[in-house]
Amino acid sequence: MRVPLSWLREYVDLAADATPEDVLAAMVSVGFEEEDIHRFEISGPVVVGQVVSIEAEAQSNGKTINWCQVDVGEAHGGVRGIVCGAHNFVAGDKVVVTLPGAVLPGPFPIAARKTYGHVSDGMIASARELGLGDEHNGILVLADLGIDAPVGADAIALLGLDDVAVEINVTPDRGYAFSLRGVAREYSHATGATFRDPAERDFAELQPGTGHTAIVDDQAPVRGRVGASEFVTRVVRDVDPSRPTPPWMIARLSLAGMRSLGILIDITNYVMLELGQPLHGYDLDTLSGGITVRRATAGEKITTLDGQERALHVEDLLITDDSGPIGIAGVMGGGTTEMNDATRNVLIEAATFDPVTIARSARRHKLPSEASKRFERGVDPLIPFVAARRAADLMVELAGGTLTDEGGALFSEVFIGEIVLPAGFVQGLIGVDYTDAEITGALETIGADVTTGEDSWVVIPPTWRPDLTDKWTLAEEVARIHGLDRIPSVLPTPPSGRGLTAHQQGRRRVANALAAAGFVETSAFPFTSDVQNDLHGSASGEKLPSIRLANALDGAAPFLRRSLVPGLLQIAHRNISRGFTDLAIFETGVVFLPEPGVTYGTDDVPPLGARPSDEKLAELNASIPPQRRHVAAVLTGNVSARQPGRPAEPAGLAEALDAVRVIAAAAGVEIDVEQGQRAALHPGRSGVLRIGETEVGYVGELHPDVAADADLPGRATVLELDLDGILSLAGASVVAASLSAFPAATQDVSLVVPAELPAAELRAALIEGAGELLESLRLVDDYRGEGVPEGSKSLTFALRFRADDRTLTAAEATAAKLAGVAVATERFGATLRD
Repeated sequence: MRVPLSWLREYVDLAADATPEDVLAAMVSVGFEEEDIHRFEISGPVVVGQVVSIEAEAQSNGKTINWCQVDVGEAHGGVRGIVCGAHNFVAGDKVVVTLPGAVLPGPFPIAARKTYGHVSDGMIASARELGLGDEHNGILVLADLGIDAPVGADAIALLGLDDVAVEINVTPDRGYAFSLRGVAREYSHATGATFRDPAERDFAELQPGTGHTAIVDDQAPVRGRVGASEFVTRVVRDVDPSRPTPPWMIARLSLAGMRSLGILIDITNYVMLELGQPLHGYDLDTLSGGITVRRATAGEKITTLDGQERALHVEDLLITDDSGPIGIAGVMGGGTTEMNDATRNVLIEAATFDPVTIARSARRHKLPSEASKRFERGVDPLIPFVAARRAADLMVELAGGTLTDEGGALFSEVFIGEIVLPAGFVQGLIGVDYTDAEITGALETIGADVTTGEDSWVVIPPTWRPDLTDKWTLAEEVARIHGLDRIPSVLPTPPSGRGLTAHQQGRRRVANALAAAGFVETSAFPFTSDVQNDLHGSASGEKLPSIRLANALDGAAPFLRRSLVPGLLQIAHRNISRGFTDLAIFETGVVFLPEPGVTYGTDDVPPLGARPSDEKLAELNASIPPQRRHVAAVLTGNVSARQPGRPAEPAGLAEALDAVRVIAAAAGVEIDVEQGQRAALHPGRSGVLRIGETEVGYVGELHPDVAADADLPGRATVLELDLDGILSLAGASVVAASLSAFPAATQDVSLVVPAELPAAELRAALIEGAGELLESLRLVDDYRGEGVPEGSKSLTFALRFRADDRTLTAAEATAAKLAGVAVATERFGATLRD
């Protein structure tokens, strides 16, 4: 919300020397965020001048310019010669003259310069050049604005161009601050300055009127709430839409972020900013019969003010007459009844619409507007008549209209529920020893009605604060009014025995270990397509059940993910497209694995603001599919760059398997790799990861077609593991092994086995036979070629033996190794390679 300070001063006492920074500091103290300070980008000398004479001179390019003599006052050099290309003024007119040294918005510095054979000693300015609007139909004639000022007077102050606006961020629960009325009240709370409510005007009660009334016919209320609870109309006749908007109003609207669109529309926008009540003006002569507020019917359409034809939804709330829809309530009016240059009679509408209905319509039609922004946050239900009358009075004053007794008002009883605030609750919640007087004083300051009971207060919030709904929000108001700086900063003392669970610790160890190994952690959206879910969520790529979102952010990715890999592939593609080709990225996150034949979700969702019962919570929890936490990684490009004397080393399966070992070590488990097949991976370059007999994941190189579909150049290697499953198999804790003081004995063994035998099975046989002296065993070579029978392969393992109580002899190490070979020979027919 942008707040011009000259406007703010009308409703609250600002100190004469108050700076924009002072005003922002005051607003921050009552819970708003400061955004910016806005000024007109203009500096003097800009003065009032009077045209003495005009000489029209035709030019060779076909253009006619005016060589003008303009009196700018003795203090500014008297009469000056100025070249001007506009023709909408005559001798004797008073105009705005920007003299050499002035700077106009752009920035556009003014200097004396030679043009069209003359030295133009300044410039006669248009409204657009001064930043007062987009129109450039000629220079600004002060008489057209109803201004008569002495020659040489400061035009910047005269036109309100010396004003400044502060901008604050208004949170969604404080919609009342989208008005000068609301901001002035908050400034009063912050500083104690006197507040003058612009809504407290001496207006007579509105009578039913003599016509142009409205009815609310809401046959399809949304969630039990009717679309409109108040609807006020006023009629102003014989307006003159050609009258100029006063410069002070244009200046204020501009600083508030709105363009001047003509006097009639400017007035409705001005009152909206002033009081927070959106208004709409109709050209009365284009209306057919009375106004009906109703829901749309199937198939209805409307052409809105932006010229777009829009198909309406049955939940849309409409303003209609006998001809059909003439506006989407609270969002945008229709083009057939809009005010324009031919309008002579105006019907002003001010209403209170249901926030949910307006918010849904604005989003459905992608039509966020200043009006919908206020309606969906809630407007003061007691303000529509005041706003309609205020707009009518301004049309009488500024557009020459006549206020009639035509119109009508439909009001419903405004009921604000009582809130019981127990004594001591605020102090216990906020942690500050407020006195009873401070609590009641703060609530009365914000406009609440407070009744003192025996051990509590009964509080009725003001009508403009729909966000005050319970004792917790009242406590927040007390803290805000008396200053958030009074709340002490105290670190809580954690109860003994608490902390991270074993699974939480395990997840952190795995993530930290991968990061220490050179991987970069990323976070992807948990949404994907059904094709990607089937491809990466199963080994064979068969059709699997997936959870579809009811309101997907991306229509191409409406399903919750079954695998982390699709998101990592998107991140890899995005980085590669920006030149980062050597990637090692990982993610830990949940995947959603619905069980076949089970229906998830429920149609009976409790409304917002209502706490579900325990039974409903249990039902909602049961409607959530199983969610397992996985860890996945993707490697592309090189693991080490090319260097002098050393070629680049591409990342591949070896690096992916190293990452698996890192995960296993951090989780405290042993993970074995077996050759396997997956639809998304390259045949023969993929493996299944197991802990004992339990499959926990996979690793492999992406199938070339899958990599091409993901726009990944070259090879890409992936791995994905069930992190929850790994940590469950690891047990509650991981105990570090003690370091032996005795040296290790190392030996190698090469065994010839059938080519189809998985290395993992041979490795398991060697470990089983070698016994307790074996400390580690690692595959170091897989040879197939000369010297090895056809259909066989030679697998070489590096073995390390160590005893805890003595130094092993070579004979003991050899005996343990041969015991392992014996098991392999018995089980697989393995033979020692010569």
